[in-house]
Amino acid sequence: MRAEFVSLAWLAATLGGYYLLKPLYRRLPRWWTSPLFTVPLLLIALGLLFGMDYPSYIRDTHWLVLMLGPATAAFALPIWRHRALVRRQWPALAAGVLGGSTVAMTSAWGLATLFGLGGEVRLSLVPRSITTPLAMLVSADIGGVPELTALFVVITGVAGIALGELLLKWLPLRSALARGALFGVGAHGAGTARAWDIGSEEGTVASLAMVLGGLLNVLAAPGVAWLLR
Repeated sequence: MRAEFVSLAWLAATLGGYYLLKPLYRRLPRWWTSPLFTVPLLLIALGLLFGMDYPSYIRDTHWLVLMLGPATAAFALPIWRHRALVRRQWPALAAGVLGGSTVAMTSAWGLATLFGLGGEVRLSLVPRSITTPLAMLVSADIGGVPELTALFVVITGVAGIALGELLLKWLPLRSALARGALFGVGAHGAGTARAWDIGSEEGTVASLAMVLGGLLNVLAAPGVAWLLR
């Protein structure tokens, strides 16, 4: 019974923590109140308190990760729904997504090399700037560790929200297209949620940028893997 109880407890902590802490983010939308930041902290605290490690957690909750696969198919919906915007703004969207993805991958690889990270850790960092289900696919294709990449994606999302809010104060980004692309390319799903808080047009552009960036990375994964090897 103990194993079943532990499995249910981790599931309840993960889902319950998300639904309990999400209202806090709605009332106080800051990067440090995002469930992407607060829920992992809660799980880490529980793991340390009860002496549980990550392998135990992922063994009992791995099916939540498996659900990311079907979610990938849903990414076609925002592209179809806003196809008129894609047709109208495709040069700007293409330039932003291509430039942002290139900078994200090369900076991750360069910084990992600079700080002496090698092997699977460095490869797992490369797709950190796209949404989790697609990032895990790219990570597996290029020789990284998908679970480790998922962690890097969360860190990137939280950091992207914090830096994005600062950049909006410092840079004269008056266009909704620019503001939305900033969050969608730089902070994937977490940034997209923040963009919707700013405005519907920003949220729409962020959604498109996130989806197009993820698809670009998936299509480019074989070539990236060849270059990195």
